[in-house]
Amino acid sequence: MNSIMNRIGTVFIPVSNIENARDWYCKLLGLPADGEVLFGHLYILPMEGTGIVLDSKIYHEDRLYETPAFHFNTTNIEAAFEFLQASGIELATGIEHNQWINFKDPDGNLLMVCRC
Repeated sequence: MNSIMNRIGTVFIPVSNIENARDWYCKLLGLPADGEVLFGHLYILPMEGTGIVLDSKIYHEDRLYETPAFHFNTTNIEAAFEFLQASGIELATGIEHNQWINFKDPDGNLLMVCRC
């Protein structure tokens, strides 16, 4: 019997500096950056649904996401674009097909926000 669930538990993101990454991602998502860094290299973002773990132990320039491995949801793509611009976040695209935007975290991981 197969006991593997058809559900993603967590996505790991390689980051060079765990504290800086925690602060950046928490600001991006409007979360308090007061959680504990575990084992000196892990930070678990408090998410709804699939989790995100920032991990500085797996970081290497060759392991960065060059293609988004997932996307954040938004109900207002225009407001998301304005927020990214106002926050000084590096945009990799504009609003594409009125549906999505690609942008980079401070390490250069390519991320995406999509209209849901």
